[in-house]
Amino acid sequence: MDFERVDMREMKEEEMIKAGEMAEIVFKLNHTLPNTDEYNNLLKELLGDNLGENSQIIAPIAGAAFDRLKVGNNVFINSNSLLMARGGITVEDDVMMAANVQLLSNNHDEYDRQVLTCKPIHIKKGAWIGAGASILPGVTIGEYAIVGAGAIVTKDVGDYEVAVGVPAKVVKTLDKDKF
Repeated sequence: MDFERVDMREMKEEEMIKAGEMAEIVFKLNHTLPNTDEYNNLLKELLGDNLGENSQIIAPIAGAAFDRLKVGNNVFINSNSLLMARGGITVEDDVMMAANVQLLSNNHDEYDRQVLTCKPIHIKKGAWIGAGASILPGVTIGEYAIVGAGAIVTKDVGDYEVAVGVPAKVVKTLDKDKF
């Protein structure tokens, strides 16, 4: 599995300036009415070409490394999302996420809190993530998979699988002919 380790003490000045600029955009975004031209322009400024067509991210949002977040077409991410994208987050087309979802592609090292272990998160086409779910570093959520509300996902969820609980476990496989 791909991962990188980032020592926060060694972050370059350019990275810190970029992070500050992104934090300023997020602040403005969180204080602007959604679905207005101003809001949509701020979202585009934050994500650039990494924001697909007809996709919405509803404020307030929080996170880091938004330049490593890629959002496909027709994606809906509801309010209060936490998008920690240092390890990279890819959200494919037609994904829906309920409120209070956390996508955490980086985690602090257990022995040195200034070091982040970064692993990508991949959410495939048509997946649905329930309210308050947390997706941890290195996890892939399969096509048309469902993650139940409040689940904490530590392992991959396959295509058409339904995962619930803490930690999340697969409880059902959906009939892919119905999609």
